[in-house]
Amino acid sequence: MAGRKGTLYSSSVDVKGNGFLALKKESKVAETPSFADLPLCLLEVIISQLDLKDSIRASAACKTWREAGLYVRLVDKPPWLMHLPKRGSSFEMYDPLQKKMYTLNLPELSKSTVCYSRDGWLLMRKTTSHQLYFFNPFTRKLINLPKLELSYDAIAFSCAPTSGTCVVLAFKTVEYGTVTTSTCHPEATEWITEDIHFYLRYESDSHKHSNVIYANRRFYCIGDTGGLHYFEPSSREWRTIYTYTSPCPFSGMYRYQYERKKKRVFLVVRKGVLFKMYTCGGEKPVVYKLDESYDWVEINSTTLDGLTIFTSLYSYEMRVNLPWMRHSVYFPKLRLSFKCCVSYSFDEERYFPRKQWQEQEDLCPVESLWIRPPKKAIDYM
Repeated sequence: MAGRKGTLYSSSVDVKGNGFLALKKESKVAETPSFADLPLCLLEVIISQLDLKDSIRASAACKTWREAGLYVRLVDKPPWLMHLPKRGSSFEMYDPLQKKMYTLNLPELSKSTVCYSRDGWLLMRKTTSHQLYFFNPFTRKLINLPKLELSYDAIAFSCAPTSGTCVVLAFKTVEYGTVTTSTCHPEATEWITEDIHFYLRYESDSHKHSNVIYANRRFYCIGDTGGLHYFEPSSREWRTIYTYTSPCPFSGMYRYQYERKKKRVFLVVRKGVLFKMYTCGGEKPVVYKLDESYDWVEINSTTLDGLTIFTSLYSYEMRVNLPWMRHSVYFPKLRLSFKCCVSYSFDEERYFPRKQWQEQEDLCPVESLWIRPPKKAIDYM
């Protein structure tokens, strides 16, 4: 047996008679736990809690720690959860990666409701005068917009109002075949409004702003029948993209099972690629990706490619390769008793925290949204 490959030892006793003792010591050493044996996902959690200097020092420990350290420092930063109080000017911010809560006093937002959020900015509307304005909760910069007299089904903006290319879109289906469409930009003195002939079924719902996104110089939305439509500001035209319309998984033959649960559809984008997601109470979220052939293809943990989706009624965010947060959907519901946000993991195919309340409660409350903090957000706290 001495020359055979794969044997752990050549004999039970060596020349000096210490073979058994040596084997015993070797076994004892092998059983001793080591930080080097920690799984990569756990190392990422540990190193993500360190400041930059300590993170670099930890990366010098070994190859595995170096890999985890580089992974944490190069990854996208997650958005923060912003809680909108019913009264007062005290706004709570929650960092899901650091699991820390911050408080901002924002009297500028008093007696206002949020309409949409993107790129760290809020689009707000005064409840009394219906005045629309942009507001950045970190820099406290406020930009007024012209008053919009008409009501709308949905409203959204393309990018930060300080970018110089920001466009605001508001639209309403006044009758089947006519869409009243209004556009504006931050320096404008009035809205441009016109009735455009287009067949868009988009029933009035104050929470459908999450179904309007801007990408590839167009505003996209999903109609009530599941069709994908877009408005192009440059040509001021509405059009339909004829895709394979994936049916809502919570409707059809077995829809009676989901009648008492809150159903929603969300449209999100990353690097020009469109995704849509269906949710229904505590059921598994179903995510589709629009491929190059304009087909909606369902994706799962093996095809998410490290993505994490943060969704709310007024905003969305997508990140890639976040430490211990990959292949998940994060909802804007905070469970303080668990010190975590409600999320669904596609890898483990379950919600966190695991509770039965998901069957009854809405996972996207109206008083919370995801917002992108600045690179040094702590400087504004």
